[in-house]
Amino acid sequence: MSNICKTVTLRARKIKNGEQLSFYLDYYPGYRDESTMKVMRHESLGIYIYAKPKNQREKDYNDRMREKAEALRCRRYESIVNERYDFFDKEKMKGSFLDYFKDKAYKKNTKRENVYLHFKQFCNGKCRFDEINVDLCNKFKEYLMTAHQLKHTEYTLHINSIAGYWSTFRAVLHTAYREHKIMENPNGFLERIDTIPTEKEHLSRQELVNLANTPCSSEVLKKAFLFSCLTGLRKSDIKQLTWNKIQPYGDGSMYITLRMQKTKELVNNPISNEALELIGYNDGDENRKPTDKVFVGFNDSLTQAPLKNWLKEAGITKHITYHCSRHTLGSLQVEAGTSVYTVQHILGHKNVSTTQIYAAMADSSKRESVDKITLKSAKIAQMKVGEVKKALSEC
Repeated sequence: MSNICKTVTLRARKIKNGEQLSFYLDYYPGYRDESTMKVMRHESLGIYIYAKPKNQREKDYNDRMREKAEALRCRRYESIVNERYDFFDKEKMKGSFLDYFKDKAYKKNTKRENVYLHFKQFCNGKCRFDEINVDLCNKFKEYLMTAHQLKHTEYTLHINSIAGYWSTFRAVLHTAYREHKIMENPNGFLERIDTIPTEKEHLSRQELVNLANTPCSSEVLKKAFLFSCLTGLRKSDIKQLTWNKIQPYGDGSMYITLRMQKTKELVNNPISNEALELIGYNDGDENRKPTDKVFVGFNDSLTQAPLKNWLKEAGITKHITYHCSRHTLGSLQVEAGTSVYTVQHILGHKNVSTTQIYAAMADSSKRESVDKITLKSAKIAQMKVGEVKKALSEC
């Protein structure tokens, strides 16, 4: 609530042909509800009394209901005073933190949704604001350390996922404290969880060429995967991509403009002619609608056995998943000399540190350095292979 409201008055209006009165609160000059951002001037209490009580029983009923309505008026006014002078509202502290968490999660991204679902499971579907403390938070941390994935329940969460979920949960706590939903911020007493480096498997340039030249049992899978290798789009974005997301810009280039499913971040990236040709953008299909999906029939099941078989046919033995298409774009772009910051924007990374992993993967100076340390003499090390054989034969 805003603190501009000065008075809260209990009033009643006639309903049902004047046989009953309905109590409502009159706010002057009104207040803005911060959850809906609407200015409220009246609030119905849902309490009704007899307009003309006929007997003592109806009079007593009216008196009891009027007392309840007046109690609600006092509570609303107290809430306004609390916010005006920065007091904590005890009634609000009994509100549902879980509902608050859900609202914040589904407005943000899929990651927050997953954290919310884990917390809901942890607290058995109920948690008030006044229950949030350091002890509860640390117990949730312990829960995450052994929790199973929501989708693939046979697997436990990876430590890096746990660290990310824990960080997201702490961010929600910080927001709740900043919005005066909880009295204290537990974050000062909560230890962070460290991540561990993971190998981001990707295709080499030649492997990508080989894969493109290898037949696949599913044409839509082949187009989708190669398109992701050329654009860096995630599987979730590929499934939702429609033709109207691909538009020309003033410089004459074609761009993909969409809001990523995972992070909800807006990306606006140029698309190559080869990628456009791959999806048949200029094939003149008159039946195509702007809202039609680009990859019709593409689904998660295609990224399992069909993808593995296609990779096998191409002679690729690496453990490649669909998401490795993003790693392929990132590593090959950096290897080709594209700046890390440009790759960051192409992939939609919030932090450049995430993108710098690709720079480490494509560090040519590392590869060149391995031959600088040798067990041979300096003279032999500098010789070509033929010269070495000749020198050895003369010994």
